[in-house]
Amino acid sequence: MKKLIVQDTLVSLTRVNEEDYISLTDIARVRNPDEPKDVIKNWLRNRATVEYLGLWEKINNADFKGVEFDSFKSQAGANSFTLSPNKWIETTGAIGIKSTVGRGGGTYAHRDIAFEFASWVSAEFKLYLIKEFQRLKEAESTKLELGWDIKRALARINYKIHTDAIKETIIPHSITSAQYGHIYASEADVLNMALFGMTAKEWRGSNPELPGNIRDAATVEQLVVLSNLESLNAAFIRQGISQPERLKTLNELAIGQLRSLLDYNTAGKLK
Repeated sequence: MKKLIVQDTLVSLTRVNEEDYISLTDIARVRNPDEPKDVIKNWLRNRATVEYLGLWEKINNADFKGVEFDSFKSQAGANSFTLSPNKWIETTGAIGIKSTVGRGGGTYAHRDIAFEFASWVSAEFKLYLIKEFQRLKEAESTKLELGWDIKRALARINYKIHTDAIKETIIPHSITSAQYGHIYASEADVLNMALFGMTAKEWRGSNPELPGNIRDAATVEQLVVLSNLESLNAAFIRQGISQPERLKTLNELAIGQLRSLLDYNTAGKLK
């Protein structure tokens, strides 16, 4: 559920079958804040509205009940004609409008229909609604592009790690033999020792002024390596490798991977 602010009115959006649906209830409050349902029902009484909804359903809904629609179409516009969202949905099998109850409930419609309804409520409001909706879509698109760029960068980083691992035959050690033999109560601290050279408790004692925990303070490069170490440690545990031996191996891998990342400029793009 997402929200738009249109001329000081909060308008909810949701996704139905990968399509954007906008709250007609919220839009209706522009005309009648106390009884938005009445605004929607009045809109549905119009012949032009029924014809538009029927056309939309015929284009987008293979299961739309045309015979039932024709009955509504013939009555629409008459003084005695009334139509609610639920009646429209249940009678015709419509999918362009959704009506729900409870928290976050209300009447929602596909954006094509919602914009049409907004135009009936207020032409000015419709223009601002479209503008805000487009802004949201552009922001989502930018976020997706950023995520794709990060994934590509990570792929290049992992390839670099792999090629460097093949080249290297001697890995320097940063923790002592005594530490290798120490048994750590938490497997998380095995990873902390391998990557940071200290347990979470030791880090907290050394950094009382910092918020969060040892991993909150990690660099992007350390977090990339940590993700790799977590997968490797899980595989080592299944293989029955002892904790001291796992710690030694993980520490060596952490050093090699960090060296590769720090030497590789692509990692800087993740900051």
